[in-house]
Amino acid sequence: MAGRITKSEQQLRPDPRYGSKTLAKFINCVMWAGKKAVAQRVVYNAFDEIERRLEKETDPEKPENAMEVFERAIANVTPVVEVRSKRVGGANYQVPIQVTRRRQQSLSFRWIIQAARKERGQPMHKRLARELWDAARNEGKAMNLREQTHRMAEANKAFAHFAW
Repeated sequence: MAGRITKSEQQLRPDPRYGSKTLAKFINCVMWAGKKAVAQRVVYNAFDEIERRLEKETDPEKPENAMEVFERAIANVTPVVEVRSKRVGGANYQVPIQVTRRRQQSLSFRWIIQAARKERGQPMHKRLARELWDAARNEGKAMNLREQTHRMAEANKAFAHFAW
């Protein structure tokens, strides 16, 4: 199959607490310098923080647990289109292109983690919990980045015919 380099999809084990492969991949993205135990601690503490927020929440349409908040956040941040630079006849055009499933997931993970890392002053698990919480409610820095990407694609819709 074209594009497949490793068997990483088959080798990925679900995370120990929730049994989710998506969360296991997210933990791997949070991980720095091969310190998986630290990354797991950060993510699980963030989930505990979200659970505490959910107990205080009174909204009738609130998510039931932290895993549902995580899934909503990822779904909300996931981009549908992005712009790619194409050189045509000596000029560079920003061409809107559909995003593949795999890239959608990696972009949403990357944007949430980067937004949490950029904020300073609190432990990482609290920053990550806040960013996931905001993304689940269509707010936050990661959502702004997605909206910005979609706006750029909309603005450059005239160059869509260059997408080949």
